[in-house]
Amino acid sequence: MKQLIFSCVLGVLVLAACKPQAPAPDGRPSSATDATQAIAFQPAITAADFAQHVRMLASDEFEGRAPGSAGEEKSVAYIEAQFKRLGLTPGNGDSYFQTVPMVETVADENVALELDAAGKPRKLQFGSDMVVGTRTGQAEVKLDGSDLVFVGYGVNAPEQGWNDYAGVDVKGKTVLMFVNDPGFHQQDPSLFEGNRMTYYGRWTYKFEEAARQGAAAALIIHDTEGASYGWEVVKNSWSGAQFDLRTADDPAPRLQVQGWITGDAARSLMASLGQNLDALYAAAGKRGFKAIPLEARASIDLKSRISEKSSRNVIARLDGTTRPDEAIVYMAHWDHLGKHALAADEHGPASSSDGNIEDTIYNGAVDNATGVAGILEIAEAFVGQQPKPDRSLVFLAVTLEESGLLGSRYYVAHPVVPLEKTVAVINLDAMPVIGKAHDMTVVGFGSSELEDILRGVTQQQGRTLHAEATPEDGFYFRSDHFNFARAGVPALYAKGGDDLIEGGTTAGRAAQVDYRDHRYHKPSDEFDPAWKLDGVIQDLEALYGVGRELAQSTTWPSWYEGNAFRAAQQKLRGTAPVK
Repeated sequence: MKQLIFSCVLGVLVLAACKPQAPAPDGRPSSATDATQAIAFQPAITAADFAQHVRMLASDEFEGRAPGSAGEEKSVAYIEAQFKRLGLTPGNGDSYFQTVPMVETVADENVALELDAAGKPRKLQFGSDMVVGTRTGQAEVKLDGSDLVFVGYGVNAPEQGWNDYAGVDVKGKTVLMFVNDPGFHQQDPSLFEGNRMTYYGRWTYKFEEAARQGAAAALIIHDTEGASYGWEVVKNSWSGAQFDLRTADDPAPRLQVQGWITGDAARSLMASLGQNLDALYAAAGKRGFKAIPLEARASIDLKSRISEKSSRNVIARLDGTTRPDEAIVYMAHWDHLGKHALAADEHGPASSSDGNIEDTIYNGAVDNATGVAGILEIAEAFVGQQPKPDRSLVFLAVTLEESGLLGSRYYVAHPVVPLEKTVAVINLDAMPVIGKAHDMTVVGFGSSELEDILRGVTQQQGRTLHAEATPEDGFYFRSDHFNFARAGVPALYAKGGDDLIEGGTTAGRAAQVDYRDHRYHKPSDEFDPAWKLDGVIQDLEALYGVGRELAQSTTWPSWYEGNAFRAAQQKLRGTAPVK
């Protein structure tokens, strides 16, 4: 009965989302549900419609959109309702949903990582000193005196002539490593891609490689510059429920334990072993570095609550008129970090230092209600387009991005349009809401011919294209297009630029840093009526323009010569020309 009541309430909610009504007398919606009723949706891409979608998806009613939660139910129902309102057909057979089987792991955070460092015991506490988890799906995993080995950056890159695991056996051991690439910390353009992060610099790669090497556990040493975010982001992201694909769906090797330790904890540990962390950064950044077995052992008894669940990608399509089997995909992830429970103290509910009740909902307004709102607005523009597109359009809202791009990984393994028939993927993630810019940022600039099409559109807007201002942050590997790119499908990830009409690059970069430091993966990432939306609307129009050109042509865009994904595309498309 409780489930029936919830379903009825949810049905009313999403129906309300589709029924336009007049705004309140003061023009301000009184709640998130009212926000979707404030104005009638327009066929064009508009700031009012965009704001309506974001306000709803980022409302407290959606509880931070955690996979497997009541927030998921509301999120996917809302997106499905919007697809239906637009008249889009179900994208997965007769369903708008693609089920993504997943394992939910909730670790007991009252746990310490015990280290025996040269015979001297020390404990690292969860949250303040370290965060750890397991991907095994096991309710209990143990390290019992696991030998610790420092492996530099944990990279095995034959094409770079670099192998941090050369000459050392780490099977069953715990490896300790730096985040990012050697080129970043050394500021040496001759190492990897210098200041620009490669996939070898991402924490996901480092855990994958450690598992391939047979390690039992892996710990990454955090530093804010190398990770591109502070310790609080790591702690928030690794606390509470963690999600993964089932081993049946993702059979790659997995570590028993993986996680991060703070830079301070690493520095103290190394000092107790007669090592200097700064000297290790210098040594690990040189070719020929050799891993260092440490006189230390790690132990932990990590208990977790394991549940097999499922989440959902939401998929709709608009069939092309002459080549419906070929498709352009617009994609955004709908999930965020959900609602974190805070323990009450003797005075009642958890509160902040000023006495106010602490916000526990990670609303994810910019990340990534903006992206979902963007694909809904672009879909509406395609529905109203004349003439109708020749190729099909697929609109894909994926789950589990925050858990390691898992929803898109599952889709790439189970595509509703064969990857060899997927012309391109256009990804929308964390769209800037800071006003118009003279330029547009292409994350991973210099990758594919999709940029040539985008350049033609932005030139008509009077804008230029450029690379991201902080390539060391590795954003190209941190969003869902990356799974398509690895499979060979040309992928574009672009959004508003740095050079704002009001304030120039100084104001633009200051706004980006402000978001990173004060709202990214924090409860404060909430919808703000004061956002300047004219810029994001211009960005959406540009990205719509790329898909519109592709949908009316016979062109198959290619990765640029020399790009790492070009060979995968040629393999994907067989002997057919890639352009």
